Amino acid sequence: MNFSVLLLLLVTLVWGTTFPLLKSASSSLSGVEISAIRFVIAAVCMLPFVFKARRETWRDGALLGALALTSYVAQAYGLEHISSNRSAFLTSLNVLMVPFIGLLFGGRLSILMVGAATVACSGIGLMSWEGGGNLLGDSATLLCALAYALYTIMLSQRAGRHDARQLAATQIILMALFASLWVLGSGASGGGAALASLPERLMPHIGTLVYLGLVATAGMLMLQAYAQRNVSADKAAVIYALEPVFAALFGWLLLSESLTVQAGIGGAMVVVAVIISELKPAEPKPAS
Repeated sequence: MNFSVLLLLLVTLVWGTTFPLLKSASSSLSGVEISAIRFVIAAVCMLPFVFKARRETWRDGALLGALALTSYVAQAYGLEHISSNRSAFLTSLNVLMVPFIGLLFGGRLSILMVGAATVACSGIGLMSWEGGGNLLGDSATLLCALAYALYTIMLSQRAGRHDARQLAATQIILMALFASLWVLGSGASGGGAALASLPERLMPHIGTLVYLGLVATAGMLMLQAYAQRNVSADKAAVIYALEPVFAALFGWLLLSESLTVQAGIGGAMVVVAVIISELKPAEPKPAS
């Protein structure tokens, strides 16, 4: 297992801590408000890295930032309507989307990676699937999965062209700008009451938002931009499927949440999927 894969495992572990935090923050903040605040915090942290960024880095950062912002906002909006477990499962469907969407960008369909992705999604299904669907919540979360599948593909294609810190910084700065304009626009259209009450509503969640901004956004986007130079999009997507596994593990260790046998089997299936993704297909024997 190479160093880049280990970095992506660390990224996924940190992401696993964000589901309960997002669920808690969404009790008083909208999805776009959570996203805007976390990205502004991250942007302040990453500001020193943008001054030497090339025009090409800003261009790719804008594309990646738009996709990531769509994914984050759609997920946070979905969590206003569905449980974090259901959100984790629906979000994980990006693992299956990546290899098939990759065909449109000149990729090749690997049976090994499709198999790993299928095992991963099945495992997350055992862990997380439950009833109580909501059309708006489910649709928003599926949009999140689609946007993140596209993000994963684009990042693997473009990360090697740029300095990882500069690429992450340009993404974050633009995401903060887009999300802030979105909040201001939606607040103005609603008469300004939401904007007026924003300081009061965010204060109970300030620690959560700082963690989401500095660690889960700034730090992890930078590690992603570095690691996906050397990891294919479909393999990265399978690794990211560990996110709900880590979320369930932290819930069990820190919050004393129940962990059923079914959830344990599902988590084990995702771990097996990651191991499968690390296997190298046999080289064809040369013709004699």
